Amino acid sequence: MSESSFQDEVLGELGDEKLTEIAGLLGTDTDGARETVATTVGALSGDLQQKAAADDEDGAEVRQAFAEASEPPLQGVATLGGGLGGLLGGGMMAGVLAKVSKPVANAVAKKTGIPAATVSRVIEVLIPVVLAVFAKRAAAGKAGAGAATAGGASAPGAAPAGAGGLGDLLGQILGGGKK
Repeated sequence: MSESSFQDEVLGELGDEKLTEIAGLLGTDTDGARETVATTVGALSGDLQQKAAADDEDGAEVRQAFAEASEPPLQGVATLGGGLGGLLGGGMMAGVLAKVSKPVANAVAKKTGIPAATVSRVIEVLIPVVLAVFAKRAAAGKAGAGAATAGGASAPGAAPAGAGGLGDLLGQILGGGKK
């Protein structure tokens, strides 16, 4: 039961070098950077889950971005450069993340007291890392849960947006029942 949280995976994917870079942006140590990253990633994933659940244009865009991110177009290339496949398949997701970054930065700034502009710079550093984690989780979800869920593995893009299929995928990618 390797249930690592989405925040933990992003922190692990960041590595020491990027965490130190974020600490520099924030003017703090790596522990402070780690805390801010966890808060930011939590807000980001919560915002994405909320938008994905909405029955409007934004919700449809987020659901479509997750569907595309979970279907890397060039799986052979996905292994090159540790996460490159996720970036190749995450074009729409990168756009969605960029779109939600300002409200997330404002929310994190309000919660932490860190200026929103600084949080925005942290989010810019985090977006490629978050995309890489999304790609890994989507691939792991397909490998692990694909065989267990009938129909979900063969055509996840065609799955109904509300229940099962894509909803399960969103849960796997973003960490499930945490709200």
